[in-house]
Amino acid sequence: MTAPVIDHVGIIVADLDAAVDKFRCLFPDGPSLVKDMPDVGIRIAKLEAENVTLEFIQYTSAHASFGKQAMGEALGINHVSTRVADADRAIADLRAAGFETKDGFPTRGARGTVAFFEPDDTTGLLFEICQRD
Repeated sequence: MTAPVIDHVGIIVADLDAAVDKFRCLFPDGPSLVKDMPDVGIRIAKLEAENVTLEFIQYTSAHASFGKQAMGEALGINHVSTRVADADRAIADLRAAGFETKDGFPTRGARGTVAFFEPDDTTGLLFEICQRD
């Protein structure tokens, strides 16, 4: 069995441009992707390290959105996403292990199919899987 690959760590920020500027000393080339996703009420920037991606997420509305429903409103580290080859298979395996998908998932994410799972009582982790296109 091969070790899983962490696709990204999601971080909720108050101001996406300010957050990217703050980290420019570590990521001088800037984000590999900046994407507006108005259908879920977020704007994201991906900063690529050698071994993991930081995904900065800014909510684009003060009102409730699908993004806020899935991820909550607290600033800071929000979730860990693991890359999978087959989202449907991974979801089935995780459900069999006791994980519960959040309402509305799986769905289309910034780079492919994603699914968030309810935080569990053991770790409290907001966990996501990502099948890249």
